[in-house]
Amino acid sequence: MAIMMPASDQAVLARRSEIVAALRAIVSGEGVIDSAAEMRAYESDGLTAYRQPPMVVVLPDTTEQVSLILKYCAGQGIKVVPRGSGTSLSGGALPLEDGVLLGLGKFKRIREIDFDNRVVVTEPGVTNLAISQAVAHAGFYYAPDPSSQIACSIGGNVAENSGGVHCLKYGMTTNNVLGCEIVLMSGEILRIGGKGCENAGYDLMGVITGSEGLLGVITEITVRILQKPETARALMVGFAEVEAAGECVARIIGAGIIPGGMEMMDKPAIHAAEAFVHAGYPLDVEALLIIELDGPKIEVDELITRVETIANACGSTTCQISTSEAERNLFWAGRKAAFPAVGRISPDYLCMDGTIPRGALPKALARIRELSEKYQLGCANVFHAGDGNLHPLILYDANKPGEIERAEAFGADILRACVEFGGVLTGEHGVGIEKRDLMPEMFSEIDLNQQQRLKCAFDAQGLLNPGKVFPTLHRCAELGRMHVHAGKLAFPDIPRF
Repeated sequence: MAIMMPASDQAVLARRSEIVAALRAIVSGEGVIDSAAEMRAYESDGLTAYRQPPMVVVLPDTTEQVSLILKYCAGQGIKVVPRGSGTSLSGGALPLEDGVLLGLGKFKRIREIDFDNRVVVTEPGVTNLAISQAVAHAGFYYAPDPSSQIACSIGGNVAENSGGVHCLKYGMTTNNVLGCEIVLMSGEILRIGGKGCENAGYDLMGVITGSEGLLGVITEITVRILQKPETARALMVGFAEVEAAGECVARIIGAGIIPGGMEMMDKPAIHAAEAFVHAGYPLDVEALLIIELDGPKIEVDELITRVETIANACGSTTCQISTSEAERNLFWAGRKAAFPAVGRISPDYLCMDGTIPRGALPKALARIRELSEKYQLGCANVFHAGDGNLHPLILYDANKPGEIERAEAFGADILRACVEFGGVLTGEHGVGIEKRDLMPEMFSEIDLNQQQRLKCAFDAQGLLNPGKVFPTLHRCAELGRMHVHAGKLAFPDIPRF
């Protein structure tokens, strides 16, 4: 069934050649892509179940060009979708038929490395791993490490508040970003935060990190770098029952031990990863924990002994401890390759992302098994076990009628269960379009309206990445404006003190 576009959106499409010409006046040469064949590379992100070609793609390489593009689009009422490397998994960078796709792939320079202040100032198109590689010679690294770190951009990491296997001890992106340069839809360029650990005023960095491109376009980022720990060793612990592995996670944290990383895989994920990477994973276990401990050698040695004791008490059936850096990296190689590895055992899969309290891990796994039987679809589970971030990989075949619909329904029920168990809809992949219509499961209408009022403060016309995050997007005029006039508040629902 065709979707009827509002007359205003149809009018924008009718002016397409005019819009393309205006963008070419700002970004010359190959910086504007408008042919259908070339724009196919931008029609989806990592969540490949959704596809939509953009009206036009523009690839600026300076902040000034971004400012001029946004200012022009704002003046013409044209929607804009910012895009990084396109590795996002919630449809957050999905283009719009009547919108400009603003790609930031040319922003790939590291502008400054400041070891004295332990920061790197980088452009948003630089890959996550490239930051660590740029400072490795001095014994430093950037802590958040998503599995896609060889490809995902740091700008996208900020947009989605990405995590990774080491986020348990060292925090998510929001804990490691100190400042940014952001361009508003009006074209105004703002600098927020800086090299200091604390900044006066409101925590605007906390607002921008995880905002999924709805508030502005980030053109520069200042990140914290850390010294590599003196020692890092990993344990690979197998369990005959998934519930026992979940109990081990709870007991380790309960003992006051905070590993550098603590990941869990169930049997389907273990077998897929082992066949792909040959990391030496045990194939006769139902669950595998990879637990990394880092710090001074004497501390690491003591913690390994304590963790091994806890694992034995929880009924572990195997335990292998890395004896070299190469072996530690091999343990992690299988886990970090779990997503592509699962792609070898299923024609298609949906990677879900939800978060639950650690203690609810066994209950969540049991629910996922029930749902797998209900929808008659397989599921491989990979977890950031230490902080309860689940990544169920729902296996399906898009060529079989009805399977994609069943997979999506399966995923939605997993996310509803996360909220039911006291968790949240997302841990690091964002809301995008995938979870947009599930937002009322977690937030009331009042909550959602307040969040939209914040968006209105940055983007009054609602032109930046519309259709994402909010199930119903109100016009800012409908929500009212956040100011006091003639001694009266604009919103009658705001309490008066």
